[in-house]
Amino acid sequence: PVRVGEKVVLVPADLPYRTAGHEVAVRLATGASFGCGRHPTTRLAIRGVEWALGSLSSARRLEQSAVLDIGTGSGVLAIAAARLGVGQGVGIDTDPCARVEARQNVAHNRLADRIQISDQPIEAIKQTGRFYLVTANLRAPTLRNAVSLICRLVVPGGWLVLSGIRAEELKGLCDTYRIAGCQSYWTAVEKDWAAVVCQKQTA
Repeated sequence: PVRVGEKVVLVPADLPYRTAGHEVAVRLATGASFGCGRHPTTRLAIRGVEWALGSLSSARRLEQSAVLDIGTGSGVLAIAAARLGVGQGVGIDTDPCARVEARQNVAHNRLADRIQISDQPIEAIKQTGRFYLVTANLRAPTLRNAVSLICRLVVPGGWLVLSGIRAEELKGLCDTYRIAGCQSYWTAVEKDWAAVVCQKQTA
């Protein structure tokens, strides 16, 4: 087991583990998909998810909210968000292998009734403004090119957690999202990689 945030502990799927105190266990099987916790971008994204969800004090409102994880890989970010209290989740990925492994990890965490894994491209998602939390651990050029698509999916006052960013790319990406109406409130850097949490501004 590896603690990656204040609460989240990543645990091998077949390893007995009892959480202590405020810990939240996310169980992951060994696989080929990205998002096992060994890379700084995954750890930074999980810390960002914890920070963003910590801003919502009402547990009831959290249970009624939804998360979208773009490029879900192992499903770890959607699973972590659900474990932290988000009611429903969708993870999308174009890689068939990733989708298979994400579904397996969702099952390992007994969240099949709350998290859907889909091959739907981001352009095809119709639930504009539905998600309280949108996560994307992708490279900065992809995040920059998809800024309008990503920002339209989050509710006003909701949060974006963006990772996969080189430290030197962080300021430029924050500026891009600020211009699109999403203000950055939290950033972190680990081993030259960075993550940012942005809030979609209300009109």
